[in-house]
Amino acid sequence: MIEIRYSAEVNKARAENIPLVALESTIITHGMPWPKNLEMARGVEQVIRDNGAIPATIAVIEGQLCIGLDDAQLEGLAQTKGAAKLSRADMAACMATGGTGATTVAATMIGAAQAGIGVFATGGIGGVHRGAEQSFDISADLQELSRTAVTVVAAGAKAILDLSKTLEVLETLGVPVIAYGQQAFPAFWSATSAYRAPLRMDDPETIARAHLARGALGLSGGQLVANPIPAEAEIPRSEIDPVIARALADAQTHNIGGKDVTPYLLQRIYELTEGRSLTANIALVRNNARLGAEIACALGKIVT
Repeated sequence: MIEIRYSAEVNKARAENIPLVALESTIITHGMPWPKNLEMARGVEQVIRDNGAIPATIAVIEGQLCIGLDDAQLEGLAQTKGAAKLSRADMAACMATGGTGATTVAATMIGAAQAGIGVFATGGIGGVHRGAEQSFDISADLQELSRTAVTVVAAGAKAILDLSKTLEVLETLGVPVIAYGQQAFPAFWSATSAYRAPLRMDDPETIARAHLARGALGLSGGQLVANPIPAEAEIPRSEIDPVIARALADAQTHNIGGKDVTPYLLQRIYELTEGRSLTANIALVRNNARLGAEIACALGKIVT
């Protein structure tokens, strides 16, 4: 067994059976600039508290898996320049070498499962990158969803990806993709995409029951809850698609690849939209945190 460092707030919640919601840390270190990243992290944690649960931001700090960060740790991580971007492949190595790293969706799912946390709220999952038929660039997030029994609440997959291929891979891996309150699969900054989600659910209680039913059936893996960005914050597809195309072309021109692709594209889109994409990103993360807390509370009521 590995040693897990729980924050005081998370420890108290565990002792009192208060629902927990996991949060990733890569969005803090690699997804947003300082000090917006710290403001976002604090705000998202508060949304979870305001909706009856306790936030558990996950990171590896000096080799220790941390489940929940106090405010000083959160601020320190938000200002860290050299934090590793951790996924399944390098999470254990970072811990073994005493390193500090921020967790992606895949690594956060692993940490959440280790801590017995069933719900995780994030911005958008990784997926199949455009041009993957040549690059083979497919996020480990998809395999993790098929392996680790955590319900992940996200605004779909990041719109910079090939959404059609991402949905196909999720289907092949047996991952339930549940659109919340609509039939269309959301596209991160946009509330809808051209693709229909395989499943639709309209309330947190049903999602919680589906989570528990998978466990009762002995099915491996979790489920993806695709929660559309609030209408007042979205950037319509007609506006964001040309911006994404420009950012992708710029990434190719500068030979950006591997783990550097997503941070580069998000930064370039931020520049091209004059900050509008960041405002939308913060809104959708907060919206996912709210739904994540509601699902976690529903789970708590069912199992007690």
